Amino acid sequence: MTTPVTRAMPDGEMIRRITGLLVVALLVAGSFRVLWAFLPAMIWAATIVISTWPVLRWVEGRLAGRRGPAVAVLTTIILLTVLLPIIAAILALVDHGDDLTRIARAIAEAGIPAPPAWLAGIPIVGRRWNAAWAQLAAVPPEQLPEHLAPYARQAAEWLKTMIGGIFGVVVQLLLTAIICAILYGSGEKVAARFLAFARRLAGPQGEAMSVLAARSVRGVATGVVVTAIVQAVISGIALAVAGIPGAGLLTAIVFMCCLAQLGPILVLLAATGWLFWKGQTTAAIVFLVASLAIGTLDNFLRPVLIRKGADLPLLLVFAGVIGGILAFGILGIFIGPVLLAATKSLFDVWLEPAAAPSTAG
Repeated sequence: MTTPVTRAMPDGEMIRRITGLLVVALLVAGSFRVLWAFLPAMIWAATIVISTWPVLRWVEGRLAGRRGPAVAVLTTIILLTVLLPIIAAILALVDHGDDLTRIARAIAEAGIPAPPAWLAGIPIVGRRWNAAWAQLAAVPPEQLPEHLAPYARQAAEWLKTMIGGIFGVVVQLLLTAIICAILYGSGEKVAARFLAFARRLAGPQGEAMSVLAARSVRGVATGVVVTAIVQAVISGIALAVAGIPGAGLLTAIVFMCCLAQLGPILVLLAATGWLFWKGQTTAAIVFLVASLAIGTLDNFLRPVLIRKGADLPLLLVFAGVIGGILAFGILGIFIGPVLLAATKSLFDVWLEPAAAPSTAG
């Protein structure tokens, strides 16, 4: 029996290969460095395009198969969807600026009333809030501005930071819309190249995982966004019916909180406290019950919508969304479930050959 002879690679060939790998690595690293500033917008654009691709095809069919007008319609809808809540929040803040000033002046003149009896009964934080409120209520009206000055400075700093953040968000949104338009126009070519790369990287399993990732993104986007819209609309109706001032601003805040997986309950509880403060006890109790119902709606609606779009276990969806937010910020809503779904698919493919003999026997 002859043993195979292994030939050593010539030194020159090894140097050429190592040099080639280093050049490729430098090119990839340099490309990432150049595109780093655009990476959030690119990820958002890819997520939006994957999620709304069926809508684009439907609009394209309604427009006699013309891709250009369909891209214009979808891009306009995206801009309006993301910009209208910001515009509504700014307009509501401007409209109610006089009200806020009048409330602040009235508090400074009359002082802060004693905390309501129900505040101390709130679990976990009730006693602390009640003590802080009582401490401020004990301050004479003429000394109140002095005590509130540090909080006013903190609020001013927060507002300045928020305005700068809003400007950055608007720039990112415009950039995202531009990239969305490009991807809408050449989506088939981009998808074909991505699938070819996945096949080159991991064979048929790579292509299958790419399809699973796209379905996961679409399912999570449908579940998260539609649930946020439903909760925001119902919350807005409840706020308007209850006569809460600044209902438009609060509805926009509810929508953003729902997108960030914080839920509407914080805003609705604040509105409930305002009703109690105004002495509208019956309305406050009814609003509190409605708030709890609205706050728990996502626990039932979101899993149904996500499962409809992508066949993912509920535990995987929950862990992916929450863990993704903690790891990657708001983009983690989509990145987390996709990573867990791809990992689960990889383990399923890896374990399948090992499970085959036992099932056959």
